[in-house]
Amino acid sequence: MRSKTLLTCVSQVLDQSGLQQGALFHEDSGTHLLRHDATTSQNATVYRPVLCLVLQGAKEVGSSARTLQVKAGQSLIVSHALPVLSRITQATPETPYIALVFPLDLDLLRSLAPAVLPTSDSRPSDPFSIHLCETDKEIEDALRRYFGQCETDAARRLLAPITAREIHARLLMGPHGETLHKLLWHESTASRIFQATRDIQTHLAKAIVITDLARGVGMSSSTFFEQFKAVTGTSPLQYQKDLRLLRARDALQTSSAKVSEIAFGVGYESSAQFSREYARKFGRSPRQDREFAAVE
Repeated sequence: MRSKTLLTCVSQVLDQSGLQQGALFHEDSGTHLLRHDATTSQNATVYRPVLCLVLQGAKEVGSSARTLQVKAGQSLIVSHALPVLSRITQATPETPYIALVFPLDLDLLRSLAPAVLPTSDSRPSDPFSIHLCETDKEIEDALRRYFGQCETDAARRLLAPITAREIHARLLMGPHGETLHKLLWHESTASRIFQATRDIQTHLAKAIVITDLARGVGMSSSTFFEQFKAVTGTSPLQYQKDLRLLRARDALQTSSAKVSEIAFGVGYESSAQFSREYARKFGRSPRQDREFAAVE
């Protein structure tokens, strides 16, 4: 089976890296590979526009308002930068959870989209920015070839970019195509919400004014609020809060800055409020989380 071939390919890359557990950034292919031999507790992170294939095991992923179950043989597209909660629900030492995350090049998708007509479907489409479906076998085959081409310098320079282009084209032509076309069409709701999320990320420490965000994407405040929640699974204020806390957590684990400095840097006016909301989200205070990360 092609899925097994891709699973074997990814497993071999993980074995060669020496990583038995956790996440690996595979520099030659620009992908992230994951392997876990046990289920995990819930983890909060930010998903950028990516294609994620679950090759073995299963996981649960979504926002605070909506959760999707992803099993082996399925893939998901994340079309917007999205704070998500996820946990691995099926994994054992004998059959570990293995997944492949392939980043999406939005500029490449935009260049290809005019040549691909979106499929017509009379059913109401789901606006949520995570789209789940059975994995396209042609995508699996292209990814298998892509990994093979990344093994040598010449093939990585000459052939891998061609196959990466094929992967993006097949995404537009396949089951994920509608989600991507909505994102790329500049007048679509998905595209407008994408612009709003980008504005929030760019000015993360700045207080949100819903009327200004709505006006910036050409919507009324009520329509903007409704559509933002439909696409991201959360409100604009909660979206900003989640991003602030995730960025603060990264700063805590990668810098020696004071907790208060980090809190103010992401937009909190009160260090005490920051600590309360941080502990509520991650289960530990900022100082405890920094100490925990240091001994991992």
